[in-house]
Amino acid sequence: MQVPAERLDQIAHRFAELEARMASGTLEGDEFVQASRDYAELEPVAKVAAEVKAAREEIASLEEMLADPEMKAMAEEELAALRKRLPEAERQLAIAMLPRDSADNKPAMLEIRAGTGGDEAALFAGDLYRMYERFAAEQGWKVEPVSMNASEVGGFKEIVASLTGSNVFAKLKFESGVHRVQRVPETESGGRIHTSAATVAVLPEPDEVDVQIDANDLKIDTYRASGAGGQHVNTTDSAIRITHLPTGTVVTCQDARSQHKNKEKAMQVLRTRLYDAQREATQGAEAEARKAMVGSGDRSERIRTYNYPQGRVTDHRIGLTLQKLPQIIAGPGLGELIDALIAEDEAKRLAAMAD
Repeated sequence: MQVPAERLDQIAHRFAELEARMASGTLEGDEFVQASRDYAELEPVAKVAAEVKAAREEIASLEEMLADPEMKAMAEEELAALRKRLPEAERQLAIAMLPRDSADNKPAMLEIRAGTGGDEAALFAGDLYRMYERFAAEQGWKVEPVSMNASEVGGFKEIVASLTGSNVFAKLKFESGVHRVQRVPETESGGRIHTSAATVAVLPEPDEVDVQIDANDLKIDTYRASGAGGQHVNTTDSAIRITHLPTGTVVTCQDARSQHKNKEKAMQVLRTRLYDAQREATQGAEAEARKAMVGSGDRSERIRTYNYPQGRVTDHRIGLTLQKLPQIIAGPGLGELIDALIAEDEAKRLAAMAD
């Protein structure tokens, strides 16, 4: 997919304009923030576009040199190398120019819930949370638990955490769905393999300006927290339940000692869920455009199986199996799966644009 020369010039001109504005020292407040975002988004595109333009110009120059007998041999050698490199550079430019999800650079809310499998499912939910926690640490992201419901045997019946950093949602958005595990539970005396599951949801966290919530639309209840947490948590009305009346969305939080902190965390989760609902409505209206994406985004879709006896992880959406379960569940190895999913999504969207 070759980008027209006029488009390369437009990219270069727009990037030069942004550079000049950023260097002028006249931008302040929201204007500076927006210019910084535009610059960060355009910089990688402009860099690859400049490489493509330079390669094309060099090829044209070398083709003219072919007419000179003394320069022909050298020109042919350099031309062969350039013509071999140019298609990949053109492809990288086409990928860089693909429309980006506006939420890609946002932080994300990670929600993991134990599914079928009882105690084993809760243990697996804990394993998944630690996998993402370690992967996040490798990426330099910050992980902050928002709410959790621990299982008596270990792991979690449910855990919600906020992940902040660079391109969090862009890297984790294909993790939403049903994750299945096949292994022998510690409680299984007969050594039989059991199949359990946990559901993962990765939602982009909006800025406050992205979701406007009218205080009159909220019903806020306080109550006494239950479960583990010490004397203070269990003897004061610090737990918060917020109901968004127009949508019926209910969010609870009881993990913090203070009612104020629990309310703050609950509002964070509520904004995220309302923003996700808005995005789903928009994407539903653009269903045709979403067909090229990896997976449907449906959280009931089985996306991955972790088979412990065979030491393999299979992503069912792209048919990829890696014999690297220990590395993946430990966190760092997850990057190979994520990179493969992103590459597949880019390839499908490029193909859709070419059609």
